[in-house]
Amino acid sequence: MRAWRVTSPGPVEDSPIELVIEPQPTPATGELLLAVEACGVCRTDLHVTEGDLPVHRPGVVPGHEIVGRVVEIATGTTTDFQVGELVGVPWLRQTCGSCVYCRRGSENLCLSSLYTGWDHDGGYADFVVAPADYALALPTGYTPTELAPLLCAGIIGYRALKRAELPSGGRLGLYGFGGSAHLVAQVALHQGATLHVMTRDEKARDLALELGASSAQDTYDSPPEALDAAIVFAPVGDIVPTALEALDRGGTLSLAGIHMSDTPPLDYQRHLFHEKQIHSVEANTRSDAREFLRFADQHRLHIETTEYPLTEAHTALRDLKAGHFAGAAVLRPKPD
Repeated sequence: MRAWRVTSPGPVEDSPIELVIEPQPTPATGELLLAVEACGVCRTDLHVTEGDLPVHRPGVVPGHEIVGRVVEIATGTTTDFQVGELVGVPWLRQTCGSCVYCRRGSENLCLSSLYTGWDHDGGYADFVVAPADYALALPTGYTPTELAPLLCAGIIGYRALKRAELPSGGRLGLYGFGGSAHLVAQVALHQGATLHVMTRDEKARDLALELGASSAQDTYDSPPEALDAAIVFAPVGDIVPTALEALDRGGTLSLAGIHMSDTPPLDYQRHLFHEKQIHSVEANTRSDAREFLRFADQHRLHIETTEYPLTEAHTALRDLKAGHFAGAAVLRPKPD
């Protein structure tokens, strides 16, 4: 099979990933072997390839928004999935199930958690193995290309929205409007929110307005009204004070990224007083994933995608970094 491996983490302009030909993997007990039909290109993949995240598995295959068809179920594996079924593989690959965090329902904080495309090989390949207990049933009515971004961009955006504690009918600000934000925007709008988007990209601002945002302006511009909640998707610490200043009294700021540049000093009176609060987001639970995918099954989402063949993974990562597309990029090993 073909697979992209991170050979020397560094700037994507210097080609830190290499396309190799190697035997397809063999599933162990408890695992599924999937033929990859689509894999989203997530900003976390960029952090893995560029070395913003520490190396967990040298030479790892990135990719954790995987839509794959089951081609083999390992002997001794108990699962409801069937050979031939299309399933999803997300970022969260495995947890211990016994630590204090797992026992209290916060498996995303598990001390022994493992992640697809970071600790184990991911979906920038023709085939991938995944634990059956962490694979996800997929909503109907979407193409594989449309499904892929739901598996991280959608799920993490959904958790970030929950962490934002947006009141019913509240005013929500989104900072950055890429693969995750354009999905969570639709969830929030369905829930009755008033939406304001702050992003540097003109195409993304146009998409936000098309989807129903009340306003769209540049990243550091003030929204036209105070916000009850805000989510920062861009991995830029400089945005945090700007977003806090835009919050109304008692507002909540949710930070959705796994990596962010340094946050500048905060002024207590301007940024934090009046019971404003900041919530970070770490991965997701399987419960979050299933809730969001049920929502996507019940409410047709518009999913803005740009397709790349598997052989152009390096180009997709460079285009993601440069902001050359609105929405999400998706790799297709075998396009329809």
